Amino acid sequence: MTTITRNVQATQARLNQACFTAGHNPETVRLLAVSKLHPADAVRQAHAAGLCAFGENYVQEGIDKIAALADLRTALEWHLIGPLQSNKTRAVAEAFDWVHSVDRLKTAQRLSDQRPDGLPPLNVCLQVNISGEESKSGAAPADVPALARAVAALPRLRLRGLMSIPEPEADLEAQQRPHRALRTLFDQLNAQGLALDTLSMGMSADLEAAILEGATLVRIGTAIFGARSSGGA
Repeated sequence: MTTITRNVQATQARLNQACFTAGHNPETVRLLAVSKLHPADAVRQAHAAGLCAFGENYVQEGIDKIAALADLRTALEWHLIGPLQSNKTRAVAEAFDWVHSVDRLKTAQRLSDQRPDGLPPLNVCLQVNISGEESKSGAAPADVPALARAVAALPRLRLRGLMSIPEPEADLEAQQRPHRALRTLFDQLNAQGLALDTLSMGMSADLEAAILEGATLVRIGTAIFGARSSGGA
């Protein structure tokens, strides 16, 4: 058994326990393996261990990895979870299945216009700057309802939900607060008729807090692939 296989099993067990504690069905929470800065072979091992959804932060690295694993293309789901510059939207629209980091209408419009007709609509989440950090990407919570309605109307996109990357906190209760705020916003949008199904929140350090507050997709990197040269998830 490889180290990655053991890590996948341990992470899934942790997710299952968090769901049990929160009173949620584990089948309602998806595990997104964050493979940034790890080689294509690590993704191949993680897929062999049962995972199919992988998150990349950097567009070119992700595209290179998708190409290197072309033999698994129909079995893998590729998510862009990092910032997206406007000059990279075409490459993303053509290669990825999901984008979690949409925070302005201009970016969404470009993704919709550039999504090839032969592919299904691109799944997108709106990134929300839920902690109000000046250094962090994401739409302000007050701006999200109008943005969500506009993005939902675009023809080649499917608005799935919300994503956030809160400030790191060591205490469980402190970790829960921003996730709770995002869930409240999510519920408000659904009450307005948007039919969202995805709350992308929680990483290796705060998986339990995110699931307690209703995460449907958790982005786990370090706990599956180990330490990397920079970044964290």
